[in-house]
Amino acid sequence: MFGKEESIKALNEAHAGVYGAHQSGPKLQFQMRRMRYYWSKMVQDSIDYAKKCKACQYHANFIHQPPEPLHPTVASWPFEAWGLDLVGPITSKSLAGHSYILAVIDYFSKWVEAIPLREVKKENVANFIRTHIIYRYGIPHRIVTYNGRQLSNSMIDKLCEKFKFKQYKSSIYNVAGNGLAEAFNKTLCSLPKKIVSKSKRDWQERIGEAL
Repeated sequence: MFGKEESIKALNEAHAGVYGAHQSGPKLQFQMRRMRYYWSKMVQDSIDYAKKCKACQYHANFIHQPPEPLHPTVASWPFEAWGLDLVGPITSKSLAGHSYILAVIDYFSKWVEAIPLREVKKENVANFIRTHIIYRYGIPHRIVTYNGRQLSNSMIDKLCEKFKFKQYKSSIYNVAGNGLAEAFNKTLCSLPKKIVSKSKRDWQERIGEAL
């Protein structure tokens, strides 16, 4: 039988420890079960603990306007369609000089790949698509990006032509057009803030923990 002190210690380890990613209450209790913890009030204790986490409260999304409906891209099988997006420039550069995060999410499985970048070059983006999508998961049917020059250029066009997949472009002012990628980017931006050191500049080393 868990006492109060033991349960708080277990919750802290699951929520903010080595394997914790500052999950919400329902996800936290699921993580506790995976770690083979259980007590009668574990679900409610998990919800209460997550609500009181200072890092979660401080870095939570602050909604300034009513949510807009997203326009999801429907995928019929894993790795058929990906949403590619760029986060940055990030105000606090990493110790290694990174200012951006390039991330891609599979529309079917919600699997994510992400890398830090010092600068955004078309060569970096093309190489990311080739090594982190095509070589790992096969040639996709389509990739959705915003219509900016970093993600939409002649090098990407040549990559599409070579591997026979399509690039769909949403307006840079219409984030709903690539809704899943945009929604994940909010999560990606908030999670490292909760788990990085006090200097806030080791975030490039903690991206994997946030995925």
